[in-house]
Amino acid sequence: MAEKTSPFRPVDDEARELTARLLTETHAALAVLDETGAPNVTRIAFLWMDGAAYSLISTLSDHTQALDADPRCSLLLGVPGDKGDPLTHPRLTLSAQATVADKAALRDAYLAHRPKAQLYYDFTDFRVVQFSIQHGMLNGGFGKAFRLSPKDLM
Repeated sequence: MAEKTSPFRPVDDEARELTARLLTETHAALAVLDETGAPNVTRIAFLWMDGAAYSLISTLSDHTQALDADPRCSLLLGVPGDKGDPLTHPRLTLSAQATVADKAALRDAYLAHRPKAQLYYDFTDFRVVQFSIQHGMLNGGFGKAFRLSPKDLM
């Protein structure tokens, strides 16, 4: 029986650099499990700050209610360019656990990075969610797949 080869490359400096670039994205696709257990995906604001991922989201949204019921989630970063096959563009999937962060303590830092959020940051139905990253998967294009540990994101 032939030995199975892994499609994943060892994480190198080029993969870490690409990961760091993708972590500067301002939006992410957030996948949660809804009340039926089915996957539900939405777009959220995204901020990578001080080695952690954050988003300012409304408690009125379905995805917030889903995270309250089950904090397991994933985030997808990376937007295909205007040209070429979308599968050749880099993307980063982060598996995470969501927790409510201290909104008041993060206010100045969050708004320094995302000043347009000033319009709704103080709305009472908005909270800051921190995503504790469990692991990641970087796809840098065809034949460029990497499994990432939280340490690889630093």
